[in-house]
Amino acid sequence: MAVGWEWDDALFLGAAPYYRRGRIPYAPGLVDVLAEALELDGRGRLLDMGCGPGTLAVPLAHLFGEVVGVDPDEGMIAEAGRAAAEAGVTAKVRWVRARAEELPAGLGTFTVATFAQSFHWMDRDLVAAKVRDLLRPGGSLVHVSDLKPEPRAADTADTAETVHDLPHPAVPYEAVDELVRRYLGPVRRAGRGLLPQGTPGGEAEVYARAGFAGPRRLVVPGGQALVRTRDDVVAGVFSRSFSAPHLFGERRDAFEADLDRLLREASPSGRFSERRPGTEVFVWRK
Repeated sequence: MAVGWEWDDALFLGAAPYYRRGRIPYAPGLVDVLAEALELDGRGRLLDMGCGPGTLAVPLAHLFGEVVGVDPDEGMIAEAGRAAAEAGVTAKVRWVRARAEELPAGLGTFTVATFAQSFHWMDRDLVAAKVRDLLRPGGSLVHVSDLKPEPRAADTADTAETVHDLPHPAVPYEAVDELVRRYLGPVRRAGRGLLPQGTPGGEAEVYARAGFAGPRRLVVPGGQALVRTRDDVVAGVFSRSFSAPHLFGERRDAFEADLDRLLREASPSGRFSERRPGTEVFVWRK
């Protein structure tokens, strides 16, 4: 957790309905890579911490006997339930609305615990220790994120060269971010607080301090072409903590109109092209 910032329940307030549509999916093949690396066979139990709308828990559910997804946001838990129903895995998945720091008793033990771009929002030393206690001997902690550094095409000086072979214009991320700053100010918002230095890094040191061994690093290649609609891009903006819908208050309609105008100018057809990022995985052992 960032120094001087405290979590509050407004962090992703109103963002959940936009999350599944707006976020770029992990690289294809992630599930197969994890299945092989962790020797998953349909048994065992998965604990997905900060599960959001089931982005990782749902596609992994068939590889476990039971999955428990934990998230403090009511909207995210509701979206996760819908995703599980659509995938036909409701019977295998249990959703728990709770902060990672305040896990309820009686969850049992797990063979695998995952953090998919969620660990930075937590009291990391405390949560890493709690998760280690919940893992069975030899169990695995898996940290999943987009592969970095991979600047988005529209943020580089070589945009034309990078996307010239794609059928639609690049998403104008830099201009979108500037628009968000015009409405919300130059310092990153996060719930009711501010993150002037952004979210913390250094996960490896935290996991090592907690007594985990490793890590083993895996990379799932990205680069696949995606077509995104204007509504997809808008959903992506509202899915993020620093531009969650509630932050705009009474100016939300004005912001959305300006965002729509910006995107129409960038692509009159309403379609954009970009490439899916690679996915980076670190596997730590208890």
